Formats: sequence, C-alpha cells, structure tokens
Amino acid sequence: MQIAPALNGLERLQARFHGYAYDWHRHDTYAVGVTLDGVQTFDYRRTTHNSLAGQVIVIHPDERHNGRAGSTAGFGYCMVYIEPSRIREAVDLQRLPFVPETIFTDRSLARTILAAFRSFPQPLPELESDAFIARISDQLVRRSDEKQKQRVLTAAKAHMTTVRDFLDAEFNRPVESQELEALTGLSRYAIARHFRICYGTSPYRYLLMRRLAEARRRIVQGTPIVDVAIDLGFADQSHLTRCLHQMFGLPPGRLRQLALGSLPNSK
Repeated sequence: MQIAPALNGLERLQARFHGYAYDWHRHDTYAVGVTLDGVQTFDYRRTTHNSLAGQVIVIHPDERHNGRAGSTAGFGYCMVYIEPSRIREAVDLQRLPFVPETIFTDRSLARTILAAFRSFPQPLPELESDAFIARISDQLVRRSDEKQKQRVLTAAKAHMTTVRDFLDAEFNRPVESQELEALTGLSRYAIARHFRICYGTSPYRYLLMRRLAEARRRIVQGTPIVDVAIDLGFADQSHLTRCLHQMFGLPPGRLRQLALGSLPNSK
C-alpha cells in the first residue's frame, strides 16, 4: 500500500491485497476509486459488492464498509478521498450529491481518477488538485440523484481572459489558487471549470504547457537542464525531464538533438 500526502482536501491511495484487506471502518470523506485488476469485494449498505478491473467504486462519507479479495489472485486498486466540504464548494449544491450505484462502469470517470495517479505518489500541485476535484465533483453530480442547478456562466467566462493573461505573464513560477481567486473574485473550482470550458484545459495544465514550451526553447538553445528546472520552478531536473517526456514524448536530450538535426536520418 502507498499513500500520497493529503493536501487541499484530497488524499490518494494505491494498493494491492490478497485475502482479507480491511475490517469494518468508515471515512469522513468521499471515497472514489478504480479497481485495477482482480476482484475487489466489500460489504457496504447491506450488500456484498464485487468490483472488476476498470470499474468505478463510490463510497459516501460515514458509511461502514470492509474489504477483501474476491479471488485467489488478489486485487489492485487506486482510490481518492475527498473532503465533503470540497465537493460542496466545487458544485455549489444545497446538499451533497448521492450516487445510487456503488459499482459501475464509467470510462470518463475512471480516466479522471487515474489521471490523478500519473505522478503518484508525488503531491499534486494546488491548481491541478483544484481542477481534479472540480471534475470529480461534476461527474458525481452527473451520476447522482439530484440535478445540478443551472449556473450563470457569462460573467464568469469574462474573467477567464484575465486568468489566461495572468498565467501567460507568470508562467515561470508555480501559481497558487488563491492568486486566481483574488484576481477574479471566483472560487478556485469555478475558475477550474470555466477555464476548461473556454480553453479546453485546466489552469494548471495551461500553466504547465507554457513552462514546458519555454523549457524546451531554452534546452534547445543549450541551457543546462538543471538550470532550466530551477529557473522555471520545477522541483528538480528529474521532475522537468519527466514532464517534458510526458508532454512531447521525448527526453530533453533527444529534443535537443532533433532541433539541431543531429539525429541519424532526422530532417
């Protein structure tokens, strides 16, 4: 079992078990996860449930449940635990969303959950965490027994140009959510949601892409990778290397070689 540090009302866990896993217990959070392999069996709300690979599990706050393997092969899973206050802030409902189904197949929600584990167990940056909670909250509402109330989006969207311009100007450092809240007067979850509507990505991803584009430019020009990482606010050289590889599909050295035309058969 591996648990990432809890930050901003979000905790992430990834584990694998054989046989009996958990006694009866409760969480004061929403527990939303994906079974990675095997059969994950648990008792919850007077029913025995069996989750198969790829299926989503939703357990509501303060609900008793246990856990065990449903086959001799064991099971693996990843789970996020989100404070109810964060869900309420993100969706602005009169009451918390309740999802009637405990186990179901939902590829969109599963992809959202798994995205939070790409850099696991490293902590998620605040902007990324906010965007993740907003997306999970919206998807819980989509599957809940209560329709999400309509929002007036026009005024909020007008602020997104301001957010984008700010991110463009401050791309060389990590930006905190409270800075964007102060800039727009909107909550961090509203910003994450409306920015995605306007620009197709979250503020965190937008900022990261600006930083990586600048990093690539400097690396191609010959600036040492470690210096680029420090100047652009990455944790270290390996962090920058990993992000560049994920974004462009190549490590920094190959990016530089391609740009200089020094790879065999490169054009």
